[in-house]
Amino acid sequence: MRRRRCPDVRVLLVEDHPKLATTVAAGLRRAGMAVDVAFDGDDGLEHVAGTSYDVIVLDRDLPGVHGDEVCATLIAGGCASRVLMLTAAGTVADRVEGLGLGADDYLAKPFAFAELVARIRALARRPPLVLPPTLVHGDLSLDTARRIAVRAGRPLALNPKELGVLERLLAAQGRVSTTEELLEAVWDEMTDPFTKTVKVTISRLRAKLGDPPVIETVSNGYRISSP
Repeated sequence: MRRRRCPDVRVLLVEDHPKLATTVAAGLRRAGMAVDVAFDGDDGLEHVAGTSYDVIVLDRDLPGVHGDEVCATLIAGGCASRVLMLTAAGTVADRVEGLGLGADDYLAKPFAFAELVARIRALARRPPLVLPPTLVHGDLSLDTARRIAVRAGRPLALNPKELGVLERLLAAQGRVSTTEELLEAVWDEMTDPFTKTVKVTISRLRAKLGDPPVIETVSNGYRISSP
């Protein structure tokens, strides 16, 4: 008798179309994943409150509690799960907006099922970053649990990606973080390595951090400057 392999990835699928949800969930289970299904935002948040998931596949266009609000609630609550957003809107602007909410990856409908599986596995493989409660550099501090950055006593209005980049740079303690490392850690490993996303985010982050400058550009990436 063939032994059933234990699922290696636990997934929550939040999708309001029952037929699509059932089909996708069945396919993910055949791929060896453990899958729970929620059909609206409230149900999804209830699942997360009671179960730990490696990846949450979240439809952005949910009725009632919109997927954007679900994602924002997860991030604000310090949810450790990776979030993969699905949407029927596939423009670059939509993708940027979705990632700006704090999602780790973004996939437009219709999608190839093999790509969905590959993206879920890529997100699940990404190791969690073990951080101290507060990262400090001079007059700059980042509360890693509450996701709040302060400089010289002034709270900084940083979006999730800017916070993610700052967190990685502060955690590196002056070591260089390459563009590729930042892309994989804050966005996802399938992001185009030639994109200017990191450069643009660093530019905005520098403007918000103010003077004196905190982030240095080096030949192969970025680092926190010496105090």
